[in-house]
Amino acid sequence: MLDKSIPYIDVLMQRKKGTPIPHFPLPEGFKYVFYKPGDEYAWAKIEMSVLEFDNEADALARFRRFADMPTEAERRTVFIENEQGEKIATSTAWWEYTGIRRDPWLHWVSVKPEYQGLGLGKAIISHVTQMMADIEGDRDFYLHTQTWSHKAIRLYEKIGWQITAEKGLWKYAQNPHDEAMAVLEKL
Repeated sequence: MLDKSIPYIDVLMQRKKGTPIPHFPLPEGFKYVFYKPGDEYAWAKIEMSVLEFDNEADALARFRRFADMPTEAERRTVFIENEQGEKIATSTAWWEYTGIRRDPWLHWVSVKPEYQGLGLGKAIISHVTQMMADIEGDRDFYLHTQTWSHKAIRLYEKIGWQITAEKGLWKYAQNPHDEAMAVLEKL
């Protein structure tokens, strides 16, 4: 869940080439499934449940970026389903261009609040990071998060990601690393 009681500052993280990708299995009763057209509504519900969006229309508009490339979305967007077939977590292994290079990025890692604390976040992060390595090769990978997600940042760090001060990444030409670190260190 986002902690909107602190200042919002972008945080960029990196998984360096060669960093081992730990495997965290899904708990019993859960399974991974890939995106299929129509699943964008489940994606929107998951993202709204963690307060990333205030309404379904905004969430669906954001997801269209992936859905505009259906073949890629179907091989790069993953959900976790519970035993009833409800999609309760998601993440996407995508890429972004800096204008100079194409970098793999982990996007939209979210677990519905009522399922947090079960190990699903660790499982989907390690699963999708491995997917990225399989698709993109062993390279530096990136993700964007924010100070509001400080609990998730600690989870990413346990899985081998680290906060980076690298500039010129995707739309974050001026990485606000120092400001983000000042907020995170107070926590």
